[in-house]
Amino acid sequence: MRQSIALPLFVACLLLASPLRAADPAPEIERPAGTPQAVGAVHTLRQIPEACARLEGAFTGHAAQPYRYAPVRTSPQCQPRARFVDFDKAKPSVAAGWKLNDVIRVPNAACPSQQAVVRVWRKPGGAAPPPLDGQGQSRIYLQEAKQQAGTAAQAPSLTLFAAKLDVEGKACR
Repeated sequence: MRQSIALPLFVACLLLASPLRAADPAPEIERPAGTPQAVGAVHTLRQIPEACARLEGAFTGHAAQPYRYAPVRTSPQCQPRARFVDFDKAKPSVAAGWKLNDVIRVPNAACPSQQAVVRVWRKPGGAAPPPLDGQGQSRIYLQEAKQQAGTAAQAPSLTLFAAKLDVEGKACR
């Protein structure tokens, strides 16, 4: 008796979940949900080394804005090979050449029914690192770069990253 109820229930759950999954493409990076974070604890969501940035976030405890995040520059000496852009201005979509790169889920330790979900989108650029030299290093020499920039009709585009925050689940009191 119990098995005859379980199968239809399982099928119904799959049917309910399938339209939600169809809206978003599969991310390039698959990862489990993160460690539950306490309210006010600032934590790193993800490093984006090519953009010289990391995404930091924190649960705020406020009903109006329960979670906040921001891209933070990792080092003033870092030379970015990609840019992090505003999601609302970029309006990433698969049709425009963007790829869903990562979906980061962070549960709220104080409210297990609530989680922050950050979707990171990536638009590949045309810039490529130079080939490796005899020592296995990719080097750019200033004079050669100036000559190539002067003769090139259009500089190659950089890879772009954008992120969107959603808070899912019920808020606790």
